[in-house]
Amino acid sequence: MSGKRDYYKVLGVSRDATESEIKRAFRTLARRHHPDKNPDDTDAETKFKEVQEAYAVLSNPDQRRKYDTFGHEQPGGSPFGPGGFQGVNITIDDLFGGGIESIFSQIFSGGGVRRKRRGTDLLVNHEVSFQVVFDGSDESIEIDVLKSCEDCEGTGSPSPEGARECPTCDGRGRIQRIEKAGFFTKQVVSECTTCRGEGRIVSDPCGTCSGEGRSRRTREVTFTVPPGISSGTRLRMRGHGEAARGARGENGDLYIQIEVIEHPWFERDGADLLMALPLGFVELALGTQVILPHPDGSDLRIKVPAGSNPGDTINLPGRGISGGRRGKGSVTVLLKLDMPKKVSRSLKKSLDSLREEIGTDFDSLEDSIRDEAKRRRRG
Repeated sequence: MSGKRDYYKVLGVSRDATESEIKRAFRTLARRHHPDKNPDDTDAETKFKEVQEAYAVLSNPDQRRKYDTFGHEQPGGSPFGPGGFQGVNITIDDLFGGGIESIFSQIFSGGGVRRKRRGTDLLVNHEVSFQVVFDGSDESIEIDVLKSCEDCEGTGSPSPEGARECPTCDGRGRIQRIEKAGFFTKQVVSECTTCRGEGRIVSDPCGTCSGEGRSRRTREVTFTVPPGISSGTRLRMRGHGEAARGARGENGDLYIQIEVIEHPWFERDGADLLMALPLGFVELALGTQVILPHPDGSDLRIKVPAGSNPGDTINLPGRGISGGRRGKGSVTVLLKLDMPKKVSRSLKKSLDSLREEIGTDFDSLEDSIRDEAKRRRRG
């Protein structure tokens, strides 16, 4: 009987898991146990190899069918050959980016696993007006990015003979070797010193890109900002990042981080909008109506009832931001007392004459405090 754990249990998925569920579980576990995150941890290294082996089988439809039928004891022995599974050289970048399928795809095809390099991802910040939150917008930006050299078509050489696959590493860019440590053996992967990890040797470099296969160019990128977007959201533009070296892989991605410019008076809370409305004592006591422009195109009419107090709120439903299934949010208006910065002598005299009518009755102050506390607790 094989001493291996069930592949489905290794990845923590059910036997009817979909391809995307298997891939997601593998990425999570591989990031957790990757040797780069767990240096000198032999247990993590063992688990990393174990989840690699489980994913290699379950991500291959033919091998998964055989495993579901026979388990680990399938006819013909291990699908990885007499040496068993030796592990795959994948980096943390591979796990966060795309393309892990190509890394595993050649395991059962008889050839070695050749790393397919990927261009670097880029991140840029882009500001949009608050109005875009309501309407959405088509935006354009210019970026300086390393793209495949047009003169050599990304090969690094103007002639086909000027760039060739590295004979030392067979174009992989890395060398794998087995080292013994006492009774144990381990697989060590290091960068190929002949090609410095490039997987190719350029003997006749292109004059435009100096053999790198990439040159820096200014590109215009057009993208759509959807309504309801918030600051910090990153839009992903696939393939708009830097080109891979030597035309040996996919372009990286471009991430555009959106920053929404603040509105003059609205603050955002999800789909709701909050604002403060400073009013004088007369407006609070007698009531009033305030009309303000609103980003949705219709004026915002705020009716302040007579006898309002500072701290009261007025809710205007349906005047917020589109919130998906819950519909539009609300506008909440917080009433504030706008005190004059300077009080003239005539105003002081007028206010003093009204003290008995509108001033504080200190004889009943405690009762007023209790009533206010009751209202606040009920609210």
